[in-house]
Amino acid sequence: MGYVLQAVIAGEELLSAAARDVPGARVAPLRQGLSLMPMTDEVFDGVADGSAAGDLGFGRLPGGFERLLAQWSVSGPVAYVEAEYFGGVGEQRAAVWADGALVLGPLDVPTKKRFSRTVSPISQSLGRLGARRGLGEDEFESVGLDHHRDDEGWISSSAC
Repeated sequence: MGYVLQAVIAGEELLSAAARDVPGARVAPLRQGLSLMPMTDEVFDGVADGSAAGDLGFGRLPGGFERLLAQWSVSGPVAYVEAEYFGGVGEQRAAVWADGALVLGPLDVPTKKRFSRTVSPISQSLGRLGARRGLGEDEFESVGLDHHRDDEGWISSSAC
């Protein structure tokens, strides 16, 4: 079974407010005060401005969306994340904007942290958003990103 994630993650209030102006946006709650907005086709079309996609290397980051993420980040840090896995093999990519600028990433390679623990790009971005890992869990698991395997799962758990 595979896992696919393409989403914006930010604080609950910030993302709920930002999503009001995005056609088709659905916001799903995570733990630790964070929320997730899946990058559905409707959201992609609603935030794309017709310009070419930026050079951050994401597979599904619409052209011009980087500027909107930077605007949103004036109210608090905002991450854009992508992950795709099948059979335990795959990749992640993540970036964080804060105070109107790109401040982390794009990351696509796990790094070694204290005690040689490998930290994934998404966990690094979640840490920048204030998420903390739990006992035996990284930030990815501690906020609940392992609860659904695709957009449909997140949409079914979202608030309108």
